[in-house]
Amino acid sequence: MNELSLYILDIVQNSIKADSKNIIINITEDIKNDLLAIEIIDDGKGMNEAMLAKVTDPFFTSRLTRRVGLGIPIFKELCETCLGSFQIESQEKKGTRLIGTLKYSNMDRPPMGNIVDTIYTLMINDEEVDITYNHSVNNKKFTLNTKEIKQILDGVSFKQIDIMMWIKGYIKEGLQFIKEEEL
Repeated sequence: MNELSLYILDIVQNSIKADSKNIIINITEDIKNDLLAIEIIDDGKGMNEAMLAKVTDPFFTSRLTRRVGLGIPIFKELCETCLGSFQIESQEKKGTRLIGTLKYSNMDRPPMGNIVDTIYTLMINDEEVDITYNHSVNNKKFTLNTKEIKQILDGVSFKQIDIMMWIKGYIKEGLQFIKEEEL
């Protein structure tokens, strides 16, 4: 994967498959301290200790459709290659928390990529799942909360073209605001 947004997409899709109803995506770009952190928290099935010990092994997967699970192992490898760290915690029936950090200026760190489309794709993947997306750049923060949007829309689907355009525009404007004069 050549964009961080694709790692996020893959990991959050795993959370959705694990029956999560609430997912938090935290992205912190601390340019002053040369740090990029990605944290994903879900309230899904979680993992027992045996599965948690194997989840970073690329030849382990809980899927029946293929014999390898590359998303988490490759993300862990990327974090470590970029002079960062990787941590995953999980409890059965309570959920999972994953944190990856990377040195912001590391030449091997992929770009963020199209995070706007990634967040929107996750929103329409399962509209019953509530997603909170927090993205900060130094001291500026943007938050999108699908619970709040659902209340405003009062039953209107995220998949309608005018809603899709509004959501994508909202995310894009929020990200432009927090990145102004920071980079």
